[in-house]
Amino acid sequence: MAELLAPFTPRLQRQADRLLDQQQQQTHWHGDLPVLLLDRCWLRLQVVPVDRLAAALPPDSSAEAPELVRFRALQQQGLSRLEAQEICWEEFGREPCSEALQRFWQAQERGNHGWTFSSYLHLLERYRHHLQADGPTPVPLLVLARGGSTEPHRLQWCWPSPPAVGHTCA
Repeated sequence: MAELLAPFTPRLQRQADRLLDQQQQQTHWHGDLPVLLLDRCWLRLQVVPVDRLAAALPPDSSAEAPELVRFRALQQQGLSRLEAQEICWEEFGREPCSEALQRFWQAQERGNHGWTFSSYLHLLERYRHHLQADGPTPVPLLVLARGGSTEPHRLQWCWPSPPAVGHTCA
């Protein structure tokens, strides 16, 4: 945690330390668990409850459109692209398939910094796992990509500092 917070002001470091201390008292999964969003450009640390993360940082779910999921499944079954496309057109209609594909490509052009629906679900799964495991519980930190860049958002885990070991000699 110290290397992540090194450029922070002392106030932000204290805020993060308090949050990590509070996190150690959590024993069950609930929507108020914190997720940290770090805007490196402004050195701004935002604390978002896990149940509001998707609203604060919407994941790109365009690849999860039923039309595209079905198309990929048909290809995995060995059908050609044309055969898969024709089946999807029959099942969903030509226009909805085209719209789903268009939304997908628009999202690719806009860029989502790798923040997809599956990466969002992965964060939730790992967070729940860490919370339910024995030992210290970390807080997820999403280091946001710089605007206009193609770099991905990075997920890191902030672990509490180990307790200081005192001298036992008298």
